[in-house]
Amino acid sequence: MASTSRGDALALPRVQCPNHPDALLVEDYRAGDMICPECGLVVGDRVIDVGSEWRTFSNEKALKDPSRVGDAQNPLLNGGDLTTMIGKGTGAASFDEFGNSKYQNRRTMSSSDRAMLNAFKEISTMADRINLPRNIIDRTNNLFKQVYEQKSLKGRANDAIASACLYIACRQEGVPRTFKEICAVSRISKKEIGRCFKLILKALETSVDLITTGDFMSRFCSNLGLPKQVQMAATFIARKAVELDLVPGRSPISVAAAAIYMASQASAEKKTQKEIGDIAGVADVTIRQSYRLIYPKAAELFPPDFKFDTPVDKLPQL
Repeated sequence: MASTSRGDALALPRVQCPNHPDALLVEDYRAGDMICPECGLVVGDRVIDVGSEWRTFSNEKALKDPSRVGDAQNPLLNGGDLTTMIGKGTGAASFDEFGNSKYQNRRTMSSSDRAMLNAFKEISTMADRINLPRNIIDRTNNLFKQVYEQKSLKGRANDAIASACLYIACRQEGVPRTFKEICAVSRISKKEIGRCFKLILKALETSVDLITTGDFMSRFCSNLGLPKQVQMAATFIARKAVELDLVPGRSPISVAAAAIYMASQASAEKKTQKEIGDIAGVADVTIRQSYRLIYPKAAELFPPDFKFDTPVDKLPQL
């Protein structure tokens, strides 16, 4: 008989030999038994093997999948993804007298599930291109499912809805991306993504936090290869500029780009407007316009402990 440990009542019972509780049990996969190696006592039987059904070697062609258990369950699909997928026929019995396949997978999945599955693949592809984690993908999939089932965005392309859902998920998870960044990995225009974004927020009756300059600062500075001191100075400059109301009506992205430009010009790691614009996704003229607004108060914007390589009065006036 198998005895269990007397630990916490909430813990799962541990199968062990009553005579040798510290012995490491040996599993007989063929018989499904758990055997004590010290005395040979069978302490557990009918153990389910959760391993792979077949062995697959890396040098074999992946044309046939010998596994008969199917993919993992997908709760986002209506049928729970508990469907049977028929492999491609190879023998004469798989085709009729006209050469058409007798068995089709198309009938095993509804059109709505097929549309959602294609959208999930597109979302995963877009997220991989900009290195977004799995929790962002899962939230995007859930948002798309809610919108698709409500049928509140009829007439809009699924790719546009998926791109807008990805943008919303990034902002809800605290790692916002710009419209241009989403547009760069999507086949949809920025204007269409923006329209779907507003419609989805209205349809789902949800909201997103307002973006700030700090949401993009660390990523932009990291991509530009700027040191920590310059990043902290740029963050301080952008926050001060907003507090002093020097940049009314300006987007946080353009303010962040102007702050990075000012901080880099005051340090030894100088960056041009074009370099910053390429990373931030804003035009050079946009950076110049925001920079001109904050330049008159430049002496008040830098942190007290900043080490200047170029004095404030020597900064570019543009």
